[in-house]
Amino acid sequence: MSEDQELVQAVLARAPGAFERLVARHQKLVWHLVYRMVQHPEDARELCQDVFFRVHERLGQYRFESSLSTWIGRVAFNVAGRHLEKKRLPMQEAFGEDGEGEAAWEQVADGFDLESACADRETMGLLQAAIERLPALQRTLVTLYHLEELGIGEIATVTGLPEGTVKNYLFRARSRLRQQLGTKLGVAA
Repeated sequence: MSEDQELVQAVLARAPGAFERLVARHQKLVWHLVYRMVQHPEDARELCQDVFFRVHERLGQYRFESSLSTWIGRVAFNVAGRHLEKKRLPMQEAFGEDGEGEAAWEQVADGFDLESACADRETMGLLQAAIERLPALQRTLVTLYHLEELGIGEIATVTGLPEGTVKNYLFRARSRLRQQLGTKLGVAA
């Protein structure tokens, strides 16, 4: 039995401290996902609570078809997405707005190492600010890929987007970051 299965069974059996362990294990992922999408700390805190309420409420429906973190990430993405819809805030931009070809997603693995490019504190601050200026969906995908280190397939599962679309948005986000930060990161804009 996997660690996820044991934890889920413990939560469903109402073992003392089990749900708290689940929250502690997944709160960073949920916060990153929700905050990157809504960009408002108070809303993000409330939505994170809502995510874990929904996780607790629906944990019996989890079928172990993906990792527990992927399933919880999907719940978080849906909660934050519904929040953006209610506030009529766009989650994504229309394709083709920046004139890039449809095959741009194929270049997502372009050898650009975001982490090493942002090794110093000042540059990291500039990068964080640039990420915050990205559209909600691109912010979220960059966070999942680079900070949470999820693979393209897992991100596709969390967001419900096709893998090609995930790659395309990641490519576009990286292009925008390069453009915004220019030579500060030591890459051509």
